[in-house]
Amino acid sequence: MPHDPAALTWADLAAQRAFLVRYARHRLMDPSLAEDLVHDVFEAVMNGRAPFEGRSALRSWLVGILRHKIVDLVRQRSGHDSLDVDDAAEACALECPAARPDEVAELRQRLARTLDRLGELPTALRDAMQLRVLAEQSTDTVCRSLGITEANLFVRLHRARSHLAAAVA
Repeated sequence: MPHDPAALTWADLAAQRAFLVRYARHRLMDPSLAEDLVHDVFEAVMNGRAPFEGRSALRSWLVGILRHKIVDLVRQRSGHDSLDVDDAAEACALECPAARPDEVAELRQRLARTLDRLGELPTALRDAMQLRVLAEQSTDTVCRSLGITEANLFVRLHRARSHLAAAVA
């Protein structure tokens, strides 16, 4: 539904709140931080620091602001280790934060096994995992697509994850 940029109200924002909180929770894995960032987005919009010009859908525009807030938070919280060291022992103690090649190879093998096992799941469980987890479709979209309730989707996802965890372990 198109929004007139000049007529943006608190009700328009509140209607998007649940989606934005889920989006932030999925990326941050911290419910309280997700709530705080969504509040920051709404505050920026209502105070005019982020004016809605109507060049995109309201939800897309709000998600864009939220993405920037998430990136800012991650940057703020990621400490930068100093490379200034006093002796050689400290220099050797510095580790690269990236995975080692053997870890990458192991992760790739594990992913391949998991994807193979995903193909072996019963159709109902496999479809739920593919749509919700791999394709990252919303819960509502997946439920409509599969013709199931939200509770049934969560049961299917739980069962699929249980099968995959037992098979991969």
